[in-house]
Amino acid sequence: MTDVPLIRPSRDDDVAAITAIYGHHVLHGVASFEEVPPGVEEMARRRGDIVSRGFPYLVAERAGRVVGYCYAGPYRTRIGYRFTVEDSIYIDEREVGRGIGRALLARVIDRVAAQGYRQMIAVIGGSETLASIRLHAALGFTQIGMFPAIGFKFGRWIDSVYMQRGLGPGQTTLPQEIAHG
Repeated sequence: MTDVPLIRPSRDDDVAAITAIYGHHVLHGVASFEEVPPGVEEMARRRGDIVSRGFPYLVAERAGRVVGYCYAGPYRTRIGYRFTVEDSIYIDEREVGRGIGRALLARVIDRVAAQGYRQMIAVIGGSETLASIRLHAALGFTQIGMFPAIGFKFGRWIDSVYMQRGLGPGQTTLPQEIAHG
């Protein structure tokens, strides 16, 4: 594809587009187990929480329009998980299959690795969500497990697929505390 999108840090004025992209996936897909799309204010709050903690929250923009977004955040809140992050990625439904997800996720991986994080987890809604599973596999993730029928949406049970990849030296050396800045 010749019309490569610009990958950049998200801004406050991107939240409406981010909300619309996510809302579509809430209503039509199983990537999120939410059933009612959150509003702009809630999405702004969620984004603000991620950004204020020093995590990357990137968007892909083409011709002035946000066509996808990806961020990393804490995997769990307990202190022992402080070197592990979880990614989230959503692409405009009209842009799926054009390499946007790969470009976004690769940048987020690079950023959190540079910050000193050591592991990244992907929790993928729906074992049939092959595009997301393949994207993560292409970027070095390995499937580490699946919770069958863990969620219920659209009148049916939905699996969650867990994938993981090491960041930087991964578990081969002791980590240093992460400085956000």
